[in-house]
Parts: sequence; structure tokens; C-alpha cells
Amino acid sequence: MKFIDMHCDTISAIYEAKRAGKNRSLLQNEGHLDLNRLQEGGCFAQSFALFTNIKKEADPYAYASALYRTFREETEACRDRLLPAVSVRDLLENESAGKMSAVLTIEEGAVCRGSIRLLDEFYDKGVRMLTLTWNHENELGYPNQIDWNTGLCRPETERGLKKKGVEFVERMEELGMAVDVSHLGDAGFWDVVRVSKKPFAASHSNARAEASHVRNLTDEMIRAIAERGGVIGINYCAAFLNDTEKQNREGGISRIADMIRHIRHIRNVGGIECIGLGSDFDGIAGQLELDSPAALGRLEEALYREGFSEEEIERIFWRNVFNFYKEVWKK
Repeated sequence: MKFIDMHCDTISAIYEAKRAGKNRSLLQNEGHLDLNRLQEGGCFAQSFALFTNIKKEADPYAYASALYRTFREETEACRDRLLPAVSVRDLLENESAGKMSAVLTIEEGAVCRGSIRLLDEFYDKGVRMLTLTWNHENELGYPNQIDWNTGLCRPETERGLKKKGVEFVERMEELGMAVDVSHLGDAGFWDVVRVSKKPFAASHSNARAEASHVRNLTDEMIRAIAERGGVIGINYCAAFLNDTEKQNREGGISRIADMIRHIRHIRNVGGIECIGLGSDFDGIAGQLELDSPAALGRLEEALYREGFSEEEIERIFWRNVFNFYKEVWKK
């Protein structure tokens, strides 16, 4: 079955490897995701994030711009099988031509330096979804709290979107760029609910009732996304799937059974229409039962065994995200 994946960190992994003098490309690499494994898994569209850690990069905009150039170079090298898509029309035309689609996203709103002009610039470059924060405060708002010495996390329930964050949400909706609340603090999430008018996404988040990590969504958040017509991308990270894996410094074990447990919970709370895939490939560590796009058939088979219908699986794998894009993107 074909799939749409809303989040991976493959571009930054390729860029960092090349910066370290290693030979790594989208055509073939030792990470989670490359061209052959995308094709083997039945890729309809893969989202590629320009992931930027603002505590490591003195100029987040310059770093994201370098990642953008890497994205262009890598997709150009793969254009016989993979083409960028900036509209629903592109997705359908690429598929009709027998090619997969690459959707460009940003993970860390600070790359725009709080500037609407730079947000517009990234839209013009093809960015169609933006994660408002990563794991640090920025010009737009606050993530959930992380103690970087102990690794302990707790919800950010007081500080939400800043004035500039509100402006960004409003401008993104005008442009047709999806708002992504993964990593955003709890208070910021509810500010997005208050400010936004269109559907929005949690591109790579799970259910907090099934795994208590604050990167996951409460049942109230799941309902809010579903009621707005948004979508939640199931994250394959072990710590977001099972509390017993949270303290494993090697990354833990990511199990398909846990993924299905989260999928079932989200379906029961928000309905099947709000569930998608958000692997976080090349941004997570540990042992993954679903270790590449080529392995997605394992999830499909397991869902059938657990009583999910073909229509439900199709919705999870691609249709819900496709419908979300149709609602949010301008073309």
C-alpha cells in the first residue's frame, strides 16, 4: 500500500555527514531512509524536514538555507524517480508519471528569525509545513520543558505562543503552509487552537495516555485536532511509544505492537480520520521493528491482524494526510 510520511530528518543527516567528510546521499545511505527503500515501501509522498538545532547553530537561517540547498541537490540527483511537490496537483501529476513526491518542511520556526518576510521566502522555496518550535524557546513560543541535565520533561502549561507566533500562524494560513504543533508546549497548542481557523497537524506525535512523554498528545488535544480536521503522524520513536523505553540511553526498542496500541487509542478518541504516519526516520535512535520505509508492509499486515479494515489502513497510510493537504494547501 502506498504511503505519505509527514516527517523525517534525512536531509539534515545527509548534510551533517557531508560536513564531516562522509559520503552520504539520498540515493543510497546507511540511515533509515533512501531512494530505493522509499520506492520499495510504496512511497506516494515523503516529507523532508529542514531540522535545525538553535543551540548548536549560531545562525539558524543560514543553516536551514544550507539544508535547503542540500534538499535541492539530493532531489535533483533522484529526479528520475522522485520530484518535489508544492501542491496537491504536483502530488497527483508525479504519481501519474510514476514518480514519488518530496514535500519540504521546516522543523524549528526560529530559522525565520521572527521575520514574516523570511517565512514568505521559505514558502516561495517550497516549504509547505513548519513546526513552530523544536525543543527550545524561540521567537514564536515555548516547547514543553526539558531538563537537559537529567532528561526529565514536563508540560509547559503557562507560556504559549508569543505575539510573533500568533502572527506566524495567521500568515501561514494565508499562504497555505500547514501549522505543525509537534514539540510545541501544551499552552502553545491551545493558543494554536484559539488562533487558527484551518486544520493543523502534529506531524510526529503519539498519544500521551499510552506513553506519558510530553511530546505526545493528551486526549483533549487529539479531539481538538480531529474536530478541526487536522492529522496526527504516528512517531516511531521508542520513548514516545512505550514508557518502559523512556530511560534507555541506547534509544530503546520501537515495536509495531506499540504503534498499533497508539493508533487504536487515537482512533477511539478522535476517529480514524485524524491518523497518519510521521516516522521521524533519521531523527531517532534505537532498535526499530519498522526500520525503514521498505518495512511498512509489516505494519500493514499487523493492522489487518488486529482487525483494522482496508479502508482504515488506507486512511492511516496516506488518505488522511492527502485530504489534510487538500484542505490546507492553496493548490
